[in-house]
Amino acid sequence: MTASRLSLWQAAWVIARRDMRAILFSKAFLLFLLGPIFFGGISLGAGMLGAKAAGSAEPARLAVILSPQETADLRRAYAELAPLVDLPIVEAVRANDSEPRALLKDRDRNFGAVLTGSLAAPRLTGTPDQIERWRGRVALLAARAKGDSATYPSVALDPTSSSVASARTAQTGTATAGITLLFLLTMLLAGMVLSNLVEEKANKIIEILAAAIPMDAVFVGKLFAMLGVSFVGLAVWGAIAGVAILLGGAAIPALVAPAVGWPLFVALFVVYFALAYLLIGSIFLTVGSMAATVRDVQTLSMPATIAQLAVFFLATFAMTDIGSPMELFASIFPLSSPYAMVGRAAQSAALWPHLLALMWQIMWVAIFVRVGARLFRRKVMKSGPAGRKPKKKRAPAV
Repeated sequence: MTASRLSLWQAAWVIARRDMRAILFSKAFLLFLLGPIFFGGISLGAGMLGAKAAGSAEPARLAVILSPQETADLRRAYAELAPLVDLPIVEAVRANDSEPRALLKDRDRNFGAVLTGSLAAPRLTGTPDQIERWRGRVALLAARAKGDSATYPSVALDPTSSSVASARTAQTGTATAGITLLFLLTMLLAGMVLSNLVEEKANKIIEILAAAIPMDAVFVGKLFAMLGVSFVGLAVWGAIAGVAILLGGAAIPALVAPAVGWPLFVALFVVYFALAYLLIGSIFLTVGSMAATVRDVQTLSMPATIAQLAVFFLATFAMTDIGSPMELFASIFPLSSPYAMVGRAAQSAALWPHLLALMWQIMWVAIFVRVGARLFRRKVMKSGPAGRKPKKKRAPAV
């Protein structure tokens, strides 16, 4: 079978298999596997950033189920004391709207506790740590609402196992951890793509490949070869991380289960990693293929790293408010979409947005690869479609 008979995917498979063998059996790849050790300090800094992002999430609210008059008095007291004391945001709820425990499970509202009873005998329902934290503040509000000479009432506590507010805060931490891990892996592994074609351009190998198979197949093959190498690295680092968890699991803080569950979250994380790698890798491959020397690649690596950091900060900032315009923009923008959807998977159980996001990201991978191959063919190989040739003048009739 000649090379001209190879389809796009067959030719891409030949390139991918060739590149994977060349990389996996090289000494440089063994040294590359040790790279994550140097990212330990970055992981600590990212963890601190994640903790700050979790703390900046939507604050929990205090649901109030009291009589209309007492609710109005409590609102007045809140308006007077809020500028002076750190108080939970008060939201009035109708008495026949729902039961306190049902309100705490309502995912459309971010209630941390529910105040029932009366101002003279208030009752606070919520998680043990939340109602204990708000106990004194509720007593202060109730005393202020009853009048200046009123005494502080005794607040009865009705603890529950969990609430939406506490679950959201915990799941925000899981989302941040997932986005941070995805960013570190992509930043570590996508850099290999920048210098992928420089050596072959210098040795004129790329010209032979371009003459034998379509340039799109060369790009697809090299891109998926790098992705395959990345999965080998993930397997090695995952095994090392598993051993570390088994040996020192007690010292590692446990993450709350994501909204979609751990098995599906891990599967989505792997898929979104592959798409994030293909998206940024297709851009890096285009930029690296148009660089003349290794020095040019090193010069271009800094803007590439800054672009990845910008995408990471956008997704980290947007995930604190699922459904907001910023979060929707991060989910639609191709380069930040995998990161934003990982954060959404940790905080929302809906699965249909992931199906749309996966199709959207796959479409953009195809667009980036096609555009990159055309740019390389026209700007570097100088083999783009020729312009319209001028018509030959006919010789005058004798």
